[in-house]
Amino acid sequence: MELLSVNAGRAKAVEYTNAPSGRTGIDKRPVEGPVRIAAPGPEGASGVAGDAVCDLRFHGGADRAVYAFAREDLDRWERELGRPLAAGSFGENLTTLGLDVNGALIGERWRIGDEVVLEVTGGRIPCRTFAGFLEEKGWVRRFNESAAGPGALLRVITPGEIRAGDPVEVVHRPSHGITVARLHHAATADRTLLPETLVAAEWMESGLLDLARTYTEKYGE
Repeated sequence: MELLSVNAGRAKAVEYTNAPSGRTGIDKRPVEGPVRIAAPGPEGASGVAGDAVCDLRFHGGADRAVYAFAREDLDRWERELGRPLAAGSFGENLTTLGLDVNGALIGERWRIGDEVVLEVTGGRIPCRTFAGFLEEKGWVRRFNESAAGPGALLRVITPGEIRAGDPVEVVHRPSHGITVARLHHAATADRTLLPETLVAAEWMESGLLDLARTYTEKYGE
């Protein structure tokens, strides 16, 4: 398991975003050399040095500090879309190889290189900005329904530097069975499954946790 690339994006004004600023950092490109990874704190922004997060309602912050997507899943989308997809094409900060990103458990921890430890908090929920960036019709629904999976959101447990080529090691797996893919399916396709995801509540990112708790309070377990 290895890190193929670390990707960062600059903020730019676009017409296809609902961000109050009218700007997005979704166009991420591989960065050469070491990149600092650190928890951005509750006020938002990215955990990746040099990376712009422009819509703090849905991106960035302590429990969505870093976004990872598997090269294998980009390859699946390349075949389906009939176009090349470079590392960072889905707005991911980390492009991985050999790592089961969507099968990762919520709360699972990965060590990247010698220093950095990241913790899985959930999966990416696609938005208008993502659809507009890719210019693919019906993209939000296609992404949610795809077997390729949503990729993983991560919080920073141990800061440090990482770079392309670093090994990735799973160093902790919780005892529950809620994976990134399972939580994403519950949030986007079958909300009756949301109550069962609360066994992973202590590790979940805030948006998905609020959704699961609100549904459970309204409809019960």
